[in-house]
Amino acid sequence: MIRIALLSKWHVHAEGYAKQFAAIPDVSITVVWDEDPARGKAWADELGCDYEPCLEKALAREDVDAVSVCTATGMHKDVIIAAAKAGKAVFTEKVLSFTAGEAREIADVIHETGVPFLISLRRRTEARINYVKKLLDEGAIGTVTHLRVRDAHDGASSGWLPDTFFDIKQCGGGAMMDLGAHPMYLCLYLLGEPKKVSSTFTEMTGKGADDNCITVLEYENGAIATSETAFVSKSCPFSIEVNGTGGSIFLSDLFGNEIFLNTGDGLRRIAPEEVGPELPQPVPLFAECLRDGKEMPFTVEDAVALSRLMEAAYKSAEIGAPVLY
Repeated sequence: MIRIALLSKWHVHAEGYAKQFAAIPDVSITVVWDEDPARGKAWADELGCDYEPCLEKALAREDVDAVSVCTATGMHKDVIIAAAKAGKAVFTEKVLSFTAGEAREIADVIHETGVPFLISLRRRTEARINYVKKLLDEGAIGTVTHLRVRDAHDGASSGWLPDTFFDIKQCGGGAMMDLGAHPMYLCLYLLGEPKKVSSTFTEMTGKGADDNCITVLEYENGAIATSETAFVSKSCPFSIEVNGTGGSIFLSDLFGNEIFLNTGDGLRRIAPEEVGPELPQPVPLFAECLRDGKEMPFTVEDAVALSRLMEAAYKSAEIGAPVLY
């Protein structure tokens, strides 16, 4: 049995993660801690588990093997480090931190303590994205010259995101820091680390944080990637486009799990059965790796790289100029 402490219901994904943990037969939620006592107590009552108002006491419990961290991002450093030092495995919502420096502090403790760690990079569980990675590694379209990843919704313009998501002190940013993390870590996954980062962020809804964002990544070999996100785009399908010296790849939510590959010999549709099965979602993946002693596929170093990229993107937007990564 894997016994889980839920650390805060602040994030919009916290409730969904709790439901996923509760649905796994060999996982038990034993305690809730929340920086907001009323919210935490109500959640614990709803889940039928204990509420512990003291983080240190929650982490000291013998019936806690692992934690799920869904606090405000600004609290991640203190909460995750405390959990790791208490010997608890860590599952955390992205991003790890606002800055590369804080991310490195967290990573150092994770390495020192040796606790299992997984950050929720949900898109990397998708079969179609891992198949694109395979195609690129095999040189299916030659040398990649351009990558575009877009992930956007209307959470600000339609008013369904909570106000806390526009609190810079808690979140570190707006659309790019939250939803934009997905295109950013996919750029890192598919092309690696860039040499230069350039951003244009705007605010269209007056909520106090960026809600319409593009970051351009420049690579040593001259390749360019665009990471696009927004909280002001309704019915905007997630999409990836990759272009290279030998062809192109395209996928979109408009076409489900299908991938389109064009290498000059005509357009080839790669059907879902060829793409293969999905990986488990991050929560069951975390539980599976803990149960079976498997290596976590999304590591704390992946988390550090994402925080470093986010910091560079926001710095570029702030100064209106490119930033070296």
